[in-house]
Amino acid sequence: MTTQNHPGTPVESGYVPVNGLKMYYEIHGSGRPLVLLHGNLSTIGTSFGKVLPKLSSTRRMIAVEQQGHGHTADIDRPFSLEQWAQDTTALLRHLGIEQADFFGYSSGGAVALEIALRSPALLRKLIIAGGTSYRRDGLYSELLAASEAMKPEDLDGSPFQQEYARIAPHPEHWHQLVAKITDLDRTIGDRLHEAIASVKAPTLLIIGDSDIVRPEHVVEMFRLLGVGVVGDLVGLPRSQLAVLPGTTHVTLADRAEWLASMITAFLDAPIPETT
Repeated sequence: MTTQNHPGTPVESGYVPVNGLKMYYEIHGSGRPLVLLHGNLSTIGTSFGKVLPKLSSTRRMIAVEQQGHGHTADIDRPFSLEQWAQDTTALLRHLGIEQADFFGYSSGGAVALEIALRSPALLRKLIIAGGTSYRRDGLYSELLAASEAMKPEDLDGSPFQQEYARIAPHPEHWHQLVAKITDLDRTIGDRLHEAIASVKAPTLLIIGDSDIVRPEHVVEMFRLLGVGVVGDLVGLPRSQLAVLPGTTHVTLADRAEWLASMITAFLDAPIPETT
C-alpha cells in the first residue's frame, strides 16, 4: 500500500488479496464513500479520469480494477459479473467499508447491480451509467453482431489497448483480455423483471442518447424501479433517469461537468419516503 498527498493523485493505493487475485484499488478524497466500477477493457482512468477529480472534492472515492484489467493481473478463472461482484465486496470488507454509494459505468453498472441484488445492505445509493442493460435485447442488434464477429486483434492500437500497455503488469496479455471479455459478453444471461423491481436502493440511471442500449429499455428499467409517477402530485420517487444529449457510450465518460453536477445532487439529496 502507498500513501500519497499530491493533488490529482490517490491519497492511498495498493493491492488486496481477494479470491486468488491481487486486486488493485485507489482512494481519492475524503468523506462518504463512493465506489467506482469501470467498464469492460477499461481502467479507473479511462472510465473515470475526467469526473473523478470533480467528485473527490467532497467524497471518499474508492476505485477498483477488476480481474485482468488495469493494474490487476489476470488469473486462471473465467470472467463473470457474479465473480467480479464477489471480488469487489471482499475488497470493501478488507478496507472496512460497511456501506457505500456505488457508481458503475458500462459493465461496471452491471456489477453494481449484482451487488445491489446480492448484498443490498452494502448499498446506500446506486448510479448506473453508460448503457447497462438487464436483457440482451436491450442492446442494439448491430452491437451484438459486431461483438460476435470481433477478433482480439481488432482493438490493437485503440485507447483501451494503449492504456493497458502503459499500466498492466503483463501487457502481452491484451489479446487474452479481449478474448475473455468476448466470452463474457456471450454468456451473460437475462435478469427477471422481478429482480430489477426488488432493488430498494435509490438509483440514478444515466445514458447517452446515442448509447449502446436502446433508450426504451432504460425507461423500462426505470419503471421497474418503481417510478412513473406525477411528482407534483405524489412527490419525487426514489430513482431518477438522465439522458445526455449528443452523447455516445464512449463519450459519456467525457461529460464530466454534467455527470458531476447530477451525481452530486443525487447523492446529496435525502432519500425520499415515496417509492
